[in-house]
Amino acid sequence: MPKIDTSVGELVDMIARGELRLPEMQRRYVWTSTRVRDLLDSLYRGYPSGSILVWETDQAQPSRDLAVQQSQSPFTGHKLLLDGQQRLTSLSAVLRGEPVIVKNRKRPIDIAFNLDHPEGPPTEILEIEDDSATLNGDDETILEGEDDEYTPSIQERLKQRTFVVASRALLSSPSWVLVSDIFKGEKTDWQLVKELVGSPDDPSYELYTKRLQRVRAIRNYMYVMQVLPRGFSYEEVAEIFVRVNSLGIKLRGSDLALALVTAKWPSSLKLFEEFIDECEEGWFTLDLGLIVRTLVVFATRQSRFRTVGTISIEKLKAAWEEAKNGLRFSINFLKANAGVEDESLLSSPFLMIPIAVLGVLRDERLSNEDERNLLRWLYIANARAHYSSSSETKLDVDLNLLFRGNGPESLMGPLESQFARLNIEPSDFAGRGARSALFSLAYLALKHAGAKDWFSGLGLSLTHQGRYHFIQFHHIFPKSLLQQAGYEKSEINEIANMAFITGRTNRRISNKTPGDYFKDIIQLRGEDTLRHQKIPMDQELWKIENYRDFLEERRKLLAASINEFINRAYETGSVTVFQSDED
Repeated sequence: MPKIDTSVGELVDMIARGELRLPEMQRRYVWTSTRVRDLLDSLYRGYPSGSILVWETDQAQPSRDLAVQQSQSPFTGHKLLLDGQQRLTSLSAVLRGEPVIVKNRKRPIDIAFNLDHPEGPPTEILEIEDDSATLNGDDETILEGEDDEYTPSIQERLKQRTFVVASRALLSSPSWVLVSDIFKGEKTDWQLVKELVGSPDDPSYELYTKRLQRVRAIRNYMYVMQVLPRGFSYEEVAEIFVRVNSLGIKLRGSDLALALVTAKWPSSLKLFEEFIDECEEGWFTLDLGLIVRTLVVFATRQSRFRTVGTISIEKLKAAWEEAKNGLRFSINFLKANAGVEDESLLSSPFLMIPIAVLGVLRDERLSNEDERNLLRWLYIANARAHYSSSSETKLDVDLNLLFRGNGPESLMGPLESQFARLNIEPSDFAGRGARSALFSLAYLALKHAGAKDWFSGLGLSLTHQGRYHFIQFHHIFPKSLLQQAGYEKSEINEIANMAFITGRTNRRISNKTPGDYFKDIIQLRGEDTLRHQKIPMDQELWKIENYRDFLEERRKLLAASINEFINRAYETGSVTVFQSDED
């Protein structure tokens, strides 16, 4: 097998010219900006960075573009990239100063270079990113809160790094320049460093320009490109791809399963991605791994990928039709019946699969009792993070029940066996923050209890238009004040200290204490606005010194609200907005 030393610059040019493309078996681009930062740091220091594996073929093969802009190559033969997609896509985006295209959306990769970085080995320090996600943002973790303060202490620590993910605050300092600006060549070295030196005669000028040249030298970093010869078939290349990637932790089981499916069923990836785009239009972002797993479930009546290579193409095609119909049913049930507006409110995407299976098995004809039992199972399984560990084992138990002809009420048995109790107690909230499975159920319970934004009066929704109307979670007692008072981080970030409001209201409240801004809310919209978000109305609890008493009381209110929400959904089969008895 030939091995060719190829520079980063030449690989990037091959991508731009369309000579290096992806085989259909490859997953999408998934790297975060911090991974790109670390790659650049490694290349800057000359550290090893793995090799590149490509397949050279003259035959037309199912392929697709990388997640960056590519021209159409006039040549018949292509090199298809089997290993190195994430690295080369990242380098192509940064060196060319172009965004990556993920799920039909352009996302810039802005990495900043520290002209004043210290010499010596890298230092691992805390890094923050500029933009925090809101409830309907684009991040994988949707339910995030307001921006943390960009404090001087963090700025000092970032000065110890050579590369960081860029932020507006960071780039306001002349010591930091965008890596893409260094490579694009639109600015001279003098333009990049002139705010740091008085003139080219300054002794620091030579240091800075040498560092800029060292960054540009990343273009000359040599990768060993291993080339599979033309004689291999697509099926054999797929087998090599699986073997190469199964030796480490580069790919998930679903990625390897996808490679086997696409090798057996050419152009199937296009069908999967078209369906993902269809779901995206309805506000549900489905991971390709979930698509493959659901396909396997309908083809084999279990969720594991061990036998995916033995499934016939006819069976795959039939299972795909069932998987599509099932997932559509699941999404519609989640949105219309359960009030789950998008996948960010689910503790695991696996929750969608039993609903999909039941919809297909029942030919989309659910009785009132089926609906009530399915809602109850969904809310409890979601709140208890049913699929958070040993997920395939638990999913297979649930699927076995359904495929044997049982209804959704049978799914409660595994939950009862897994958890000592199914109802929510106030103690369940202690120390549990925004990443807890209880967080999204608290949002749903408050939303359907009539909670609204404290100033605008807008009801809670993940689909509000305009960035200032996006729903965020807000620390009722500001973090900075609680930190000054000596409270623990787990107490500060507890769900019981969270309310759901719009971004504009979040900024309006800023760093005020509840005792201050609650009065403005009551004057504008009345006490019920606070009660609907389960705020204790004893004003003594609104004081910083009584924060732990506030938490204890609000835990009780939240637990009661969630239990009431689940019980009413089960009793009535509906999650239409209702007022709780206490209101």
